[in-house]
Amino acid sequence: MKAAVLHEVGGVPRYEDFPDPVGGDGDVLIDVIAVAVEHVDKQIAAGAHYASKKYLSELPMIPAFDGVGTLPDGTLVGFGDLRPPYGALAEHAVVGSRAYAPIPDGIDPVVATLLSTAVTGMSITTAAGFVSGETVLVQGATGVAGRLAVQVARLLGAGRIVATGRDDDQLRDVQALGADTVINTAVSDDALTQAFIDAGNGGYDVVVDYLWGRPTEILLRALIPESFAFAKPTRLIQVGEAAGRRLTVDAASLRTSGVEIYGAAKGFDAVTIGEAYRRIVEWALSGELAFEMETIPLSEIETAWQRTDLRGRRLVALP
Repeated sequence: MKAAVLHEVGGVPRYEDFPDPVGGDGDVLIDVIAVAVEHVDKQIAAGAHYASKKYLSELPMIPAFDGVGTLPDGTLVGFGDLRPPYGALAEHAVVGSRAYAPIPDGIDPVVATLLSTAVTGMSITTAAGFVSGETVLVQGATGVAGRLAVQVARLLGAGRIVATGRDDDQLRDVQALGADTVINTAVSDDALTQAFIDAGNGGYDVVVDYLWGRPTEILLRALIPESFAFAKPTRLIQVGEAAGRRLTVDAASLRTSGVEIYGAAKGFDAVTIGEAYRRIVEWALSGELAFEMETIPLSEIETAWQRTDLRGRRLVALP
């Protein structure tokens, strides 16, 4: 079969022949239709993700660990949990009987590759207990997941949505998606601190954070009250690390600011993730949730893998 094949850690996958996957008892063969190429896939291929050890255990290998395809009877499914060295960026995949699920009728297969990305925005409810009317800050709102999180917050009834990014043109796009106020983080530390204070207008109830690193470190400092007071609680959900894997937290940022930090997986289980997924599907079917994508044939993966011009669109490969 044809596949995107990675030969070395940190390399770029090439469109090549690769042995067909062979299944065992209970496995099913899937004809792959669409695969989203996500930041995490590139991190894994670069050896920079905690899952890299598992997926790079054998080289050459095929990147991407989930996708959308059809079963032998034509049923459209989302699939994952592939066994290395096999990944989703190929014409065919073999998975176990519990590693796929039907895609609801009416969902475009390409859109279906982004549904799980939109689910991360639902962590404002599952991890942080969001209540309609609260103020939400989306850190990293110009990325694919961030744009979806802004829309999710709006659809859930946020009172105010503040969004951050590094590009004014893209921040205007985010405002069109529902953000009330935007902050450009590509400014000095002092200017960014003041921007967080001004935009907060009394504080933030929930922060969904796709950045970490410098912008979040500055945000935490900005939340420290200037005098003895009962600080407004801020529930910060750590989702991504686009701006850095680490940050330094001043003691006062936790002692006096009322900040509570959660991981995005908090509150997710089989029931809550199923409920979140159903909400995302409803909004996708109704057209209330906009997905921004760019499709490419899998044969162009080597060039597409290195692109930096997607500007909030998700790259989706079509085998």
